[in-house]
Amino acid sequence: MERLTELLSRPVSRRTLSVVVALGVLFGAAVFGRLASFHWLLVFIVGGGTLALLKAPNLGLLAVVAAALVVPLEFSTGTEVKLNLATLLVPLLFALWLLQGLRARALHWRSAPVNRPLTLFLLAGLLSLLIGNATWDPAVPKSGNFLLVQLAQWAVFAIAAMAFWLTANLREPEVWLPRLTWVFLVLGGGLMLLWLLPGGGGRLIGRFVTFAFIRAPFWMLLAAVAGGQLLFNTALPTFARVALGVLLVGVASFAFFRFRGSSSTWVGVGVALAVLGWLRWPKLRWPVLVLVVSLAAFGGLFSSVYEFAGGDEDWERTGGSRLALIERVLSVALRNPITGLGPASYRPYAGVEPLKYMDALWLHPLINSHNNWVDLFAHTGLLGLGIFVWFAVTLGLYGWQLSRRYRGGFLGGYVATVLAAWVASLVLMLFADWILPFVYNVGFSGFQASLLVWLFLGGLVAVGEIDKQGG
Repeated sequence: MERLTELLSRPVSRRTLSVVVALGVLFGAAVFGRLASFHWLLVFIVGGGTLALLKAPNLGLLAVVAAALVVPLEFSTGTEVKLNLATLLVPLLFALWLLQGLRARALHWRSAPVNRPLTLFLLAGLLSLLIGNATWDPAVPKSGNFLLVQLAQWAVFAIAAMAFWLTANLREPEVWLPRLTWVFLVLGGGLMLLWLLPGGGGRLIGRFVTFAFIRAPFWMLLAAVAGGQLLFNTALPTFARVALGVLLVGVASFAFFRFRGSSSTWVGVGVALAVLGWLRWPKLRWPVLVLVVSLAAFGGLFSSVYEFAGGDEDWERTGGSRLALIERVLSVALRNPITGLGPASYRPYAGVEPLKYMDALWLHPLINSHNNWVDLFAHTGLLGLGIFVWFAVTLGLYGWQLSRRYRGGFLGGYVATVLAAWVASLVLMLFADWILPFVYNVGFSGFQASLLVWLFLGGLVAVGEIDKQGG
């Protein structure tokens, strides 16, 4: 026994350790080689990724960008709702951040005026869920696992907030915000350029990109990030400015020509670029505003936009039907206008009666309002909607104050990016549930694009911390 203790207490040489590791790798290859499958590969990837995140948690943000764009994995939940790697990675990173902070007794939560309304919005969603189930109309049928769907809808709100807080509480933001920005630009911009290549570039990348790549928030954010750095970060080298210019031309080409049928895409890109121009050239604000008002007063602006969007044909195809859907959702949501029907609950209520539109009769309608503002009212009532408006205004004012502090450099470009993306996001919410998706419509697959927006939004709080330190 003493001999064994003596042997174990001796220091292990580097050569011996190398031999042990090599034998272990060979043994693992021999055993798991016979069990080779995608699931085992995924286990190793997740395990290795977790170890890497424990060493460098900030790498997780870059992993979210990659997972949201190029890891098209979905996992069944036993309901109509499917999850994906990006939406699972965000709560995992948030939990790791909390545990590490509590373990080290150094949990640093950055104070910002947006924290309170965002927290209260999550609580309002839970309150609406509880009240909605307690007052559920027994005449309205629902599935046995509908509570899981409701929790999934609330999870959309919670995961968006977690993504926001991950970057808001980012350590060394002056280092990691540029890395987040450039990884997104290189990956997202590279995919976009491949997509635009003649001769089947779209078919090539279509095999490995996620659903987020064709969603409006992704293209809006790509335009805002590229435009923000190009217009405000004058310290960039020439090749970087040329590359950003090429990206903007590519985004404009896709949004306004190749994907023109998607009004959400070109409206989001257009609004983001307009806000960037408003911030960059303040002397042109009043002349441009007078021009826009004049065109609107004489009817030229709205008629041109209407025709560009498809005119009467597109209105008959989608516009009028959306108003019918919104009317149905509002009519059932008024059962409880204060706290709403609860997350995702308007679908069963709105489907009880047939829906008639023009000459068509939908006997068993599966209703989506295709409007994020209407959805929030139906989910959480005036209470939740009002708190979200509070959050939206507070975040906008916070960004505006920072934009007056940072007028150039990377941080100036980042602040301008977030302001442009946030204004465009609020507009996009009128077109569909783009920013806080309805689980039955855009869902978690489209939520991957929204997650990227929430990551960049949270970075505004981190910039505010730099500002407090005089950085």
